Amino acid sequence: MSDRQCNNSECTSESCAGCSSNNRMKYEPMNSRSQINKVIAVMSGKGGVGKSLVTSSLAAKLKKKGYKVGILDADITGPSIPKMFGLNETANGDGNGLYPVETSSGIKVMSVNLLLEDEEEPVIWRGPVISSVVKQFWSDVYWGELDYLLIDMPPGTGDVPLTVFQSIPVDGAIIVTSPQDLVRLIVKKAYNMVVKMDIPVMGIVENYSYIECPDCGKKIAVFGKSKIDEIASEIGVEVLGKLPIVPAIAKLADEGRFDEADNTFVDMAVDKIINASK
Repeated sequence: MSDRQCNNSECTSESCAGCSSNNRMKYEPMNSRSQINKVIAVMSGKGGVGKSLVTSSLAAKLKKKGYKVGILDADITGPSIPKMFGLNETANGDGNGLYPVETSSGIKVMSVNLLLEDEEEPVIWRGPVISSVVKQFWSDVYWGELDYLLIDMPPGTGDVPLTVFQSIPVDGAIIVTSPQDLVRLIVKKAYNMVVKMDIPVMGIVENYSYIECPDCGKKIAVFGKSKIDEIASEIGVEVLGKLPIVPAIAKLADEGRFDEADNTFVDMAVDKIINASK
């Protein structure tokens, strides 16, 4: 962990939070019962791109390779990770902290849905409360020993992503997008935020890239022609995968059986995460 000191004389206390010169980071302390090797944020510039599916695919793949993996669900108002892994129980604590709930394969998960009596109850909280919960998921959860903690970020570049980057020592970020007309603007917004926070951008994953015809095998670009290679070249990052729409994987998510998923289309992203740790 490093402390970063802002040296921009034009900053005020109100404006300094997102300043590119702000190199002072007072991270929240890791829980004393946690030993986490690497923290990877999975983010998107907008919602609806399948970011949680990518996060879950990465976690399941890393777990299958023998790594100890956790998912911190920072999408407080739209959590979907517990549902995808079939987690219905409530997280337990001992008065000093909380224990994450484990999936059938042993992936540790903490999400606001694991703290609510009714998972369909909306989370109608203001920004400061949501940010506080995210911090607690880092400092008050007994993560134990993990090789990788994946943070499933909320969409956009607002309060919660800022809180994550300022409060948790993130080692790298993967940006998830989809092949739509606004993709260039969306990716660059997310990219610029990560760069301003002085965090390495590991690469971009394009989701919903195409669907393969079950009869003839033709790849059909449902959302239009992919522009991700061009955009990645413009900002100087690597494309870590183009994920098609795979009904079988979507079915596993819907049925809460994502531990069984083996999404080979994230292999390049998984290799990037592992190699960055060496």
